[in-house]
Amino acid sequence: MQFPEYRPRRLRKNENFRRMLRETTLSVDNLIYPLFVVTGKDVKKPIESMPGQFQLSVDRLVKEVQRAKELGIPAVLLFGIPEKKDEQATGAFAEHGIVQQAVRRLKEKVPDILVVTDVCLCEYTSHGHCGMLQGEEVDNDATLEVLAETAVSHAKAGADMVAPSAMMDGQIGALRDALDETGFGAVPIMAYAAKFASCFYGPFREAAESAPQFGDRRAYQMDPANGDEAIREMNLDVQEGADILMVKPALPYLDLVRRAKEEFDLPVAAYNVSGEYAMVKAGWTANGR
Repeated sequence: MQFPEYRPRRLRKNENFRRMLRETTLSVDNLIYPLFVVTGKDVKKPIESMPGQFQLSVDRLVKEVQRAKELGIPAVLLFGIPEKKDEQATGAFAEHGIVQQAVRRLKEKVPDILVVTDVCLCEYTSHGHCGMLQGEEVDNDATLEVLAETAVSHAKAGADMVAPSAMMDGQIGALRDALDETGFGAVPIMAYAAKFASCFYGPFREAAESAPQFGDRRAYQMDPANGDEAIREMNLDVQEGADILMVKPALPYLDLVRRAKEEFDLPVAAYNVSGEYAMVKAGWTANGR
């Protein structure tokens, strides 16, 4: 079809046409709200590098989630900061761990909001790495066992979905098997499928108190230059049973978000991470908002 027979402006001439035919939409229905939960009561500790965000005790967390629900946000993503850390990350899978307590309370007080839990060990290990150590190297397969145990403990507490972020090879399959074997086959997995090593995570590490005590995470998080490898990682997670694929950080990798939508018939999550949030807040403040 060519002009003048075909005139695309015909379908743009008023707001009702534009609304009805819009191909891409973003609404509050698409959002997940990350929250940081700590031990104690009546705790609302500001996170300096993320203005407007806080570490919250469980009682304060409930109030914040209730507020989020009133705003129409359908889901929250919980990150836990335990009272004590150790080399074995025992706080991650403890029956009365901080995330487990938070999940139970939220499902009691705000039952119709989706509670998603981060499944990683960096917040719980004394060394700050995302897995079990062999010397100064992260032991992939030993870590899988702990991640699986953690995911099951979250599901037992009532989590609606688990989201493993440790970037261990085989983590989706390990969690899927463990959840299925313990009667939680209906709990979906949101895979941090393409999680790149990034300076954008700096504020999060303050918020979660999870900076590594030595080295860095580039041996397990992805090289920032590798888009094709990201697609391979996504494909592996699909084969292992992922229900949602994530690209993280979102804004620098919008090309991969698009490739993921084209190549995989699964929902794709785009994580706007802590450094991106801080950047937007800084720009907002600089403009006098």
